[in-house]
Amino acid sequence: MSFTSNPPAEPSVKTFDNFIQLVDYSLMDTLNSDPDATTDGDDHLARQVTSGHFVPVTPTPLPEPEYVTHSTTFFNELGLSDELVHDEKFRQLFSGDISAVYEPMPKFGWATGYALSIYGTEYTQQCPFGTGNGYGDGRAISVFEGIFKGQRWEMQLKGGGSTPYCRGADGRAVLRSSIREFLAQEYMHALGVPTSRSLTLYVSKSETVARPWYSQNSRSIDPDIMVENPVAISTRVAPSFFRVGQLELFARRVRSDAHPKALQELRMIVSHLIEREYKNNINQDHGFEDQLVELATLFRQRLTSLVANWQRVGYCQGNFNSDNCAAGGFTLDYGPFGFCELFDPEFQPWTGGGKHFSFFNQPIAAEANYHMFWTAVRPLFVSNVHASEKFDQVRLSFAAVMQKQLKKTWAAKLGLTEYHSKIIEKCMELMAKSKVDYAMFFRELSHIPEDISALEKSFYQEIPQQLDEQWQVWLKRWRDLVIKSGNLAEISANMKQINPKYTWREWLIVPAYQQAMQGDYTLVRELQEVLSHPYDEQSQEVEDKYYRLKPEEFFNAGGVSHYSCSS
Repeated sequence: MSFTSNPPAEPSVKTFDNFIQLVDYSLMDTLNSDPDATTDGDDHLARQVTSGHFVPVTPTPLPEPEYVTHSTTFFNELGLSDELVHDEKFRQLFSGDISAVYEPMPKFGWATGYALSIYGTEYTQQCPFGTGNGYGDGRAISVFEGIFKGQRWEMQLKGGGSTPYCRGADGRAVLRSSIREFLAQEYMHALGVPTSRSLTLYVSKSETVARPWYSQNSRSIDPDIMVENPVAISTRVAPSFFRVGQLELFARRVRSDAHPKALQELRMIVSHLIEREYKNNINQDHGFEDQLVELATLFRQRLTSLVANWQRVGYCQGNFNSDNCAAGGFTLDYGPFGFCELFDPEFQPWTGGGKHFSFFNQPIAAEANYHMFWTAVRPLFVSNVHASEKFDQVRLSFAAVMQKQLKKTWAAKLGLTEYHSKIIEKCMELMAKSKVDYAMFFRELSHIPEDISALEKSFYQEIPQQLDEQWQVWLKRWRDLVIKSGNLAEISANMKQINPKYTWREWLIVPAYQQAMQGDYTLVRELQEVLSHPYDEQSQEVEDKYYRLKPEEFFNAGGVSHYSCSS
């Protein structure tokens, strides 16, 4: 297949030495290390961590690491030379061998703890100690924090080995889940949805781990076999990896009077969150409690916009707990995620997720996570009554702001200048009855057709005459509204930048990671390129392969239509 791409800018970081000089450890330099931690990072056994913001820990190297792929797009944004992925020391670092580094980098990284709440209910039973003090980054180890073109980025190894938060697991990620996360992060970025980013992906040529998964042609809900998988390390990058659950952890310590510095450590981590994620948007001359009001307002805006974007592109997080909710307001933790193909408001790809985390319930889950954020930060108000009242009002307004974002999104998907409830609600009703493909329907609608026949390629079944007539009536009413809005060609072009042509289809991802497990990464890189241009018309060959309905055999197929988050 032939693809076209824009020529990258001349990179400014061409050597490992250039790269290492960009290091700037704001987290380790300004926050507290766990006082019970080792000084050299040799801290890999599950244990309780009762204070401090991070634990120094060394990653576990992949034996015989092999390059799979990297994000040329992100390398270009950072000013990195593509040749760096083949530099021996760069490869060592991002395949888990931190012994390759030298000053100003230390020979260890760091992991962080966080709490868990599900829909606003606090949990501790996932912690092996029953206290919540063993829950955190079990296999994610940050190894680099630095400034690239004026922007701070943190680089984290996913699958980098065990940490004190590993809860007895092996700390590894398998190639299958690593490929999914790598591709999904860059796809979401190309869609214009805020997300953590992918940097590199390496796989071991000799180490494997056994994981439960699905047998060939399985219709089982849960995995039915054990599979040996190659282990891999993907590097994900973000301005920070602070989660709502992380703030919760420190608030719980304050509430239980866990140690004398608990309130101080809560204030420190919230201040650091502002510095890392919101500094450019919060007036630093304001008092701290006024800054917290601004923080709450900005996070509310980011989170509601994020979830509206998820609905726009058909994304379902699957497991939107507080520990999977980035305090910076972007998509984080691509575990049991999926993209809606056959339209279903209750779409949920994760077998353990239930309806509460389904596609159209994500706004409710977001509010529950926001409530835990509000609860965690609330103890920091001590004297400014006016600020605390404003802070509470920001929380109470979440649902109204969320609805406003959703209405704006649905209007934009339909090319309308404002939300028309009857038109939009009828559209969703007909979509559900007609069994439409979510992405294809809106892409075809973006052509603003005059007849329903133009949309039939997005239908999974032939619709009866009565439904056809309902569609024709709806289509005319909708077109009349669109025509009143302005130039049809311009509206159509705008709709095509909101409704992607190419979406994530799990049945097309599966062959890529299956081939990769045999050492062939061709399809991974092909998908990477196609998904990097989701709104564009691509070649006829690409369209024939990637712009089509889900084949019948993949419905209710284990590992395709649904999956556990075993990874």
